[in-house]
Amino acid sequence: MRLSGRKPSLFTRRWTQRPRVVLLALIGVNVATFIAQLFLEAYQPGFVREYLSLSDRGLGAAYGWQFFTAMFLHDGPWHLLGNMLILYLLGRDVESIIGQRQFLFLYLAGAAAGELGHLFLMPATSVLLGASGGVAAVLVAYATILPELELTSMIFYLLPIRLKAKHLAWGAFAIAILGAVFLRAGPMTHSAYLGGCVAGWFYAHLLGFGRPSILQRALRQRRVEAERYRGMSPDQFISEEVDPVLDKISREGMHSLTWIERRTLARAQEKIAEKTQVHGE
Repeated sequence: MRLSGRKPSLFTRRWTQRPRVVLLALIGVNVATFIAQLFLEAYQPGFVREYLSLSDRGLGAAYGWQFFTAMFLHDGPWHLLGNMLILYLLGRDVESIIGQRQFLFLYLAGAAAGELGHLFLMPATSVLLGASGGVAAVLVAYATILPELELTSMIFYLLPIRLKAKHLAWGAFAIAILGAVFLRAGPMTHSAYLGGCVAGWFYAHLLGFGRPSILQRALRQRRVEAERYRGMSPDQFISEEVDPVLDKISREGMHSLTWIERRTLARAQEKIAEKTQVHGE
């Protein structure tokens, strides 16, 4: 059906979904890494957690490759299955919306932030299998881009659940905080959630999605004030900005001024110099 009523020409191309190269490649890398992880553990138990997982002891021994290898490590087949399901089901839409390159950067940013969060928040004796960081970033970016979208699923095909994407993200963030507070010993995967969630939220906002954050609103207000200041003539600035400050000084004294009012007085010198320069010319 065509809304215009026009017939397609011979040169009209049918719309086709672009292949999800990055998404499928990330899933393939995770699965391949898990298979290699199983072989290594069978051949030499403890090798993965000693040399490939992220830990303070490994970094102290200059095992810098742990920052890369830990990004794709899982703690068992169920951990892998859950992560890959979330990555595929949500990553399809995210990759289509933001593009393949940005999707790759989002995943890697979440993985790196998850590792940094683990190093800063967890005990030095803990070990990180950090594949969940990138997945958490994709989940939160999805919820930031499509916050009101309802996700419908079935538990054991009996109980239908209708959950908005933003509520799913808040739940993941709450689980990340609880895990960081109460589960702080031994090999872990949950410590990558918190950094991954934060990275996903920030990255989506950097791309222009989601409601403006407090920082974004403050920066926008600051730009508006700067434009307003540059557009004011010296006389207008003195009458609208400086005179009320001078009246306050006469009533309450110099000590009553806020830092914003003191900055206004400092700017007054600039405007007076600007006025003098204009009259001199």
